[in-house]
Amino acid sequence: MIQPDFLLAHGNKYYSLLEIDSFTKMLKDPSSCYKFYWLEAIVNLINSNVNETTIGDVIDEMIANAWYSVVEYHIHLSGYVRGEIVDGLERSVIRLKEISNLDNNSSKSDIKLAITEHSKELNRVKAQLINEVPYRVFAGFFDNHNVRVNWSKKSDLIGLIRTFDQTSTRLPYIFGEGSARNRRIIFNPDWIKMINDNTVEILGWIQFEKVKWLQNNNPEVPGLVYKLKPGDNERNLGKVRALWSSVLSCSEIRDIYTNNPINPNDYDIDHFVPWSFVMNDELWNLLPMDSSLNSSKSNNLPDWERFFGGFAKNQFIMYSLVCKNDHIHSLFDKCYKDNLHSIWAQQELYRLSNDEITFKEVLSKNMRPVYDSAQRQGYSLWRFG
Repeated sequence: MIQPDFLLAHGNKYYSLLEIDSFTKMLKDPSSCYKFYWLEAIVNLINSNVNETTIGDVIDEMIANAWYSVVEYHIHLSGYVRGEIVDGLERSVIRLKEISNLDNNSSKSDIKLAITEHSKELNRVKAQLINEVPYRVFAGFFDNHNVRVNWSKKSDLIGLIRTFDQTSTRLPYIFGEGSARNRRIIFNPDWIKMINDNTVEILGWIQFEKVKWLQNNNPEVPGLVYKLKPGDNERNLGKVRALWSSVLSCSEIRDIYTNNPINPNDYDIDHFVPWSFVMNDELWNLLPMDSSLNSSKSNNLPDWERFFGGFAKNQFIMYSLVCKNDHIHSLFDKCYKDNLHSIWAQQELYRLSNDEITFKEVLSKNMRPVYDSAQRQGYSLWRFG
């Protein structure tokens, strides 16, 4: 495991008080993704001047932090076993989506309000998190001292944690009064100081380890590092729009969904495979479409069998005009910086010698695996018409 930077921070001044090495083992050999989100939530709460909280409040913070990745980007936090989602955090997020009116891009404050509103309905699905997560993250501390632990008996475990904290090494937190989600968590003042001094480094380390875990569990997902929290969703479509506007001025292009001619003064540029999956604005995945349909298509996949043929036909019309028209070719060249990075597209799709059959075969050969990956990841088909 790569040692995080905060091990070296401030001349190791914390080593005389705190077991930093055991702290780094809180993320070692995870069996599911909860450790990353639990520790991240703890660090964020401490950084917000919280000295004491409850298990339930930390769990709610975890759900809010995981919401965007699970709901908007269809990231699986710990994969499947025999077709079932194994991660209790992922199941909690999905359940909240089912019972609430939250949008995919809802704010963190709205997500937390919804969690409170639906607390009774979420209790069962959150049980795994409440019963396991807060305790098992201390496994690294216990292992360093060869302490045998019976994880199944909560009362004995809570007593062991208090005794260990007093006699062996100070833990980042201990448990106070209450039961289940209402049990108090009390942060150690020395750990609060260390975490506040090294918040940026610690959060960077957590994210690095989290990305490695999530990428291993989502091997087909591109751009995963950008799918951990809401971004600015910036698109680089200006040069693509200029190119298609010039194409539309020279040739009729029919909307692939309605078969009506595209109005050059009223159209949108849309991603065939959703942007939230591919996380790029590659020219080969973009098409002009009736602006009135874009919002209803949203984050869904068009039916490949019904619509890919029309999409490929429009792409070939654009390609043909690039080859024949100097002005359109110059607009195409301007797309290289933001919209033409795929080597296969540069070397195979947009080379000058392609006929229509070859062009469509190259496009299909390279797009279909991306489309199928998005469908396997959980992206729904758009029910059009």
